[in-house]
Amino acid sequence: MPRGSFFGLVGPNGAGKTTSLSMAVGLLRPDGGSARVFGVDVWADPVEAKRLIGVLPDGMALPERLTGRELLTHLGQLRGLDRATVAQRTQELLEVLEVDEAERTVVIDYSAGMRKKVTLATALLHTPRLLVLDEPFEAIDPVSAATIRAILRRFVEAGGSVVISSHVMALVEQLCDHVGVIARGRLVAAGTLEQVRGDDRSLDDAFVRLVGARVTSPDALVRVLLVRLGHKLGVELGRAYAFG
Repeated sequence: MPRGSFFGLVGPNGAGKTTSLSMAVGLLRPDGGSARVFGVDVWADPVEAKRLIGVLPDGMALPERLTGRELLTHLGQLRGLDRATVAQRTQELLEVLEVDEAERTVVIDYSAGMRKKVTLATALLHTPRLLVLDEPFEAIDPVSAATIRAILRRFVEAGGSVVISSHVMALVEQLCDHVGVIARGRLVAAGTLEQVRGDDRSLDDAFVRLVGARVTSPDALVRVLLVRLGHKLGVELGRAYAFG
């Protein structure tokens, strides 16, 4: 992906999005090949590579008995940042991500949206040059999603690079300038949004064409439902007659 781009990785369930991203950022060791971040080999020089990357894994487990402020402070010190820098960045992130009011609430009591935002804060804490976010908008409310979108846009405008995986094509079209489509563990298309979309009306249409998905006819689906409904009604009428 080009530097300074907003890259969306899309693919069907089980296509390999999470596995690919996990190998690319050093969370899952690949059987072969390599991953490079700004020219740094993730597996040959993991410390330097991870200094450049902020990661929001899907379903990331958090220390649930810490508050948001304690969590950021703890992780900042683990990264070797001095106390003053950690305190300053923690305060800024809590305010920008609009979770400052919950800084004294333990993580176990956070809503899904608050968890996503505080996890994004942990990814931004060390001022990375690349963000890799696995399903960052899944299961969060529209207000939290709008906040995260604004943060990511500002990050890219400031010269950062972002990779997100998502099932929502409309979201990818709205946010991303580059897209990769993965199917059955292989990248089947990659390029600018316009290049991947091609002559199709939307990314949804291009996605279906590229992954070779079979779209069920609405008429066929209606027929199946009517047959099942008719069968159920017949059974219920039979019971009513038997007990009537």
